[in-house]
Amino acid sequence: MIHLDANYLILGNQAGSFEDAELRRWLLGNRTLSASAIAWMEFVSGPVSAPAVESIRHALGDRILAFTSAEAELAANLFNAVGRRRALRYDCMIAATAIVAGAELATRNVADFQLFVPHGLTLAT
Repeated sequence: MIHLDANYLILGNQAGSFEDAELRRWLLGNRTLSASAIAWMEFVSGPVSAPAVESIRHALGDRILAFTSAEAELAANLFNAVGRRRALRYDCMIAATAIVAGAELATRNVADFQLFVPHGLTLAT
């Protein structure tokens, strides 16, 4: 499973973008795509058109993953482990959701998410 960060949700709707090409390649290769409810919130906060939302929702199916107590506790552990930087709070939540789901994370923000790799996150390449 490939878990999409908000930037993949946003840029995946831009025809000709790297993210659009990657999403198409993964879908053609029968890879399962998902996103956390946190990344989904960032995406639909916009600005984004209704057709763009529906296009990405179709690609994800019902795989917008909830942020439960398991993800919250792991996100808190990640937050503490990487230096308690407020700017990383959403990233901690997105990383925790991917880790709990056993998914690779696709992101354009590799530098920040690289911090979570020693704690169980796998980045999609």
